[in-house]
Amino acid sequence: MPSREPPLNAVRVFVAAGRQLSFTRAAAELHVTHGAVSRQIRSLEKFLGVALFERRIRQVALTAEGQQFYAEVEPALAQINAAARALARPAAGRAAVRINVRPSFALRWLIPRLPDFVERYPDIEPQVVTSTRPPGQEAEGFDVAVRRGLEGWHPAMQVHPFLEDEVLVVGAPALFAMQPLEDVRGLASHVLLSAKTRKSDWDDWRRHFGAPRARPAGRLQFDHLHFVMQAAVDGLGLALAPASLLAHDLESKRLQAGLPEMRMPLTRYYYGLAPGASPEARCVTEWFEEMRRAQRRAGSVD
Repeated sequence: MPSREPPLNAVRVFVAAGRQLSFTRAAAELHVTHGAVSRQIRSLEKFLGVALFERRIRQVALTAEGQQFYAEVEPALAQINAAARALARPAAGRAAVRINVRPSFALRWLIPRLPDFVERYPDIEPQVVTSTRPPGQEAEGFDVAVRRGLEGWHPAMQVHPFLEDEVLVVGAPALFAMQPLEDVRGLASHVLLSAKTRKSDWDDWRRHFGAPRARPAGRLQFDHLHFVMQAAVDGLGLALAPASLLAHDLESKRLQAGLPEMRMPLTRYYYGLAPGASPEARCVTEWFEEMRRAQRRAGSVD
């Protein structure tokens, strides 16, 4: 490994490409060309001496080394950005509100819904800060946080119930077309996907439903849940995923529920307000409350 520092702009481009799993979407996010993204990734791979992406037709996938590098640098880059935002003054006339969430929740639930918040509250600047630490252990300041369960919250925070949730089996429609899943026994014909942070999900799911344990056609493990969900979209196997994070994939038919009646309840989400929260932060929690009421009216997990 070279002793000099890696090219930080290339690292920034890599994180965008790793998050999007697409050089084209990363280019759009960064407002540069596809070629510029490709060149930055190649320069970083040359610097590190490893391939970070597998180039496929119309898509890319992180290699094992790429997954490891992404897992380390994405939180570090997010911390740098958060530190800069904490020091920078918000645009004139706009109050900033820092919302602290886990990365998968940010990507799959919060960010897709933020346009609605911005339209409703044009004078508030939402700043999304991702972290896997419990809110009570956060060294970095924030105004609102979202986590599962009631453990790890600071005693001074106001904590409120948020979204109910459940986990279900999902896969790509093309995969189900080739290998239908009619009952639990059909799982033995599929590759099962899992995350290192949620290793016991399949065993917990089987125990919950009293399903027999059987050797699957194969197993693939990834560092984080959002990689598992992307692997499912790409047709690599079946995933167990929280319904709260699946809405857009199911609506767009990128993913399809298998065994849709077999849904295992998960610990619900809670949101917490930091002590002395501003009126703008309370606007975020009012928006959360609208989402919670909409979920209850729908009678199913969003």
